[in-house]
Amino acid sequence: MFERFTRDARAVVGDAVAQAGRTGSDTVGEPELLLALLDRTDSAAAAALGALGLRERRESVADALAAARRRGGISTADAQALAGLGIDVEEIVARVEREHGVGALAASGPGGRRKGARRKFAPEAKSVLERSLRIAVGRGERHIGDEHLLLALTARPGPAAAVLADHGVTFGDVERAVGEVARAS
Repeated sequence: MFERFTRDARAVVGDAVAQAGRTGSDTVGEPELLLALLDRTDSAAAAALGALGLRERRESVADALAAARRRGGISTADAQALAGLGIDVEEIVARVEREHGVGALAASGPGGRRKGARRKFAPEAKSVLERSLRIAVGRGERHIGDEHLLLALTARPGPAAAVLADHGVTFGDVERAVGEVARAS
């Protein structure tokens, strides 16, 4: 499948691995893919993210992704829904972290990783990569660009889609922005 990725899409995947290294995650997931896309400057996805006003809000998106990771992947919307049932997710996270250390609910947990070990792609990230192929094929395109990765991140529920929705951006918004960028090219 990677032979169908454009240079930009391959760069996003490589940058996502680097993002995981910076956050201390053992795996590459949706958050790392989204952050790598937000760091792009001259690509279709970068133009779409700019049109959606997300490039200027990168830090806010990064903070929201970090908060979701700290909560074990529970989105802000899910935390609010649970609060309506009397469940304080932040209190639960605080108790777990007092007992097991900061970041205990994060995907990689506390303790770090072996030196030299390769970061693996989490099932959610693998799903995004596969979905990007289906999206590209469905749009009649032969190659997978970084815009297809962006579309794939928002096409199904997950941490990236939830954070983007919290920032007022849905799959439909991304689809329109990507279409406008393609028409302008």
